[in-house]
Amino acid sequence: MLPELQNLLLSAIAIILSLFITAVIMLASGYHPFEAFRALLDGAFGSRNSMATTLGKTIPLVFVGLACAYSNRGGLFNIGCEGQLYIGGLAATVTALQMQGMPRALVLAAAFVTGMLAGGLAGGVTGFLKAKLNINEVLVAIMLNYILKFFASYCVHGPIQDPKSSVAQTAAIGDKYMLTKLVPKSQLTTAFLIGILLAVLLYLFFSKTRAGFNIRAVGENGTAAQASGIGMIKTVIMTMAVSGALAALTGITEVFGKTGKFVDGFSPGYGFTGIAVAVLGRNHPVGVLLSALLFGIMESGAMKMSYIAGVSTSMIKVMQGLVILFVATPELVSFIKGKGAK
Repeated sequence: MLPELQNLLLSAIAIILSLFITAVIMLASGYHPFEAFRALLDGAFGSRNSMATTLGKTIPLVFVGLACAYSNRGGLFNIGCEGQLYIGGLAATVTALQMQGMPRALVLAAAFVTGMLAGGLAGGVTGFLKAKLNINEVLVAIMLNYILKFFASYCVHGPIQDPKSSVAQTAAIGDKYMLTKLVPKSQLTTAFLIGILLAVLLYLFFSKTRAGFNIRAVGENGTAAQASGIGMIKTVIMTMAVSGALAALTGITEVFGKTGKFVDGFSPGYGFTGIAVAVLGRNHPVGVLLSALLFGIMESGAMKMSYIAGVSTSMIKVMQGLVILFVATPELVSFIKGKGAK
């Protein structure tokens, strides 16, 4: 069986097992699982607006999932996506506010580029310290998460806070610079199409280009990659930088697609959910799209499941956790066996 099909099958099995265990938990708690799952799907797809809401919730998960998958393919763990999406969103917002009155296309282009550069710089710092000084990227990224998130919070509590608001947020960028809505009065914007296009481009990048091959080679066997002449330092730094830029798109599209301003604490933990999305999607761009959609369905339908079937929305977190547990267990067992063999 082809590795990609095998990975898809393993993820499907993980989803089925998680649904089964969740159903057992619901039964043990006195709820009707079939009624709950039916309400969940109805909440996610029951109407045009609910479908738009579901796809809207999928958008940030696509970008952050692709960011995590990109670094994972290079054998690097980018746990710093949360900080990167905050600094990316902040930089893009400030850029748009400074360019008020200029043409829409120019402002959007400048904001997206500036935001991605900010996120890429944050990721690049992590990659540089890993490549040059062999400092664990997880430790650096965790510290940067706090630094970047609190820096963004400081900015909207003082220097760039909207003087007309008591809330920690910037002034609005203006409707003129918002991304186009695909469905009126919804959060489904052209960012969804950008996410799909980006996934396709990344698939082609990893499967068709020399640079993509180098990243995969470093991720699979760094020693062999270095022996074959691949520049390890450059590859590691660029992998983390690009991953950071992709994570920044999460914050940028939240501001320009939903809130219209940078709001302190706007992320409910997208940077960490993205890790789960990438794991379930097996670090494959198309897999990430499907995984993000699944998480979007669960988030969108949770509320209706709660008031129709009486099941707490926290059950969705349990379901998501079970999915990741079943996906990760085979790899964890293989890792432990490998350590034991040594």
